[in-house]
Amino acid sequence: MHDDRSPHPFLARCAIDPAVAELRPDYRALLMVVDGLDARAASPAADRMIARAETRARELLAGAPVVELPHIAAWRDAYRAFGAKPQRTRNSLEALTRRAEGGLPRVNALTDIYNAVSVLHQIPLGGEDLARYRGPARLVRATGDEAFDTSADGADVVEHPDAGEVVWRDDAGVTCRRWNWRQGRRTALSDGTRSALFIMDALAPVDDAALSAAGDDLAEALATLGDTVTVSRTVLRAS
Repeated sequence: MHDDRSPHPFLARCAIDPAVAELRPDYRALLMVVDGLDARAASPAADRMIARAETRARELLAGAPVVELPHIAAWRDAYRAFGAKPQRTRNSLEALTRRAEGGLPRVNALTDIYNAVSVLHQIPLGGEDLARYRGPARLVRATGDEAFDTSADGADVVEHPDAGEVVWRDDAGVTCRRWNWRQGRRTALSDGTRSALFIMDALAPVDDAALSAAGDDLAEALATLGDTVTVSRTVLRAS
């Protein structure tokens, strides 16, 4: 791995732009770099976690509409703050929780585990291939000129975020639009991923202890996907 993507130097350079902090001073991000992964490994832990997550989603939605679940409601407010319409572009937690009630998608153990952790802990969670990063991860408000690799109608396309939109990016362009709505293709996880970056997003009412517990759960489950899995982590704060 190139030096600028070695876990500790990489994490030390990741940052939240002050313009984002002004929107939600309560925002925190738990960033985890996990090395030594085998995304194609069989994992009974992944199967168990998905089953638990689906049950958890049904329990939550039996008690309240999805838009009233506390952390989902907080993220809908955050989207409105930078001009997004949450009823049209749902944050990743809301989208997964809605799907989990009827059954989460199965991709591979790596993706299945982080989807399950997101639903179980009710925290938006994204995973990306660190080897495809160019420079550190930064949370910024977009100018509108940045490139975002995605697909439309089965074809690869390059889009651009709206000016002022909150995005995760590296030196090459946007890696995730609308804070935690849609991840790009360039840094997407694949069966060949060996080193992954995970980003967990927290707003009030989620506290630091709950965010840390979600990270612990993710790290423990991912440790089953290789004989030499290592985890490095840091917390970025808006305030």
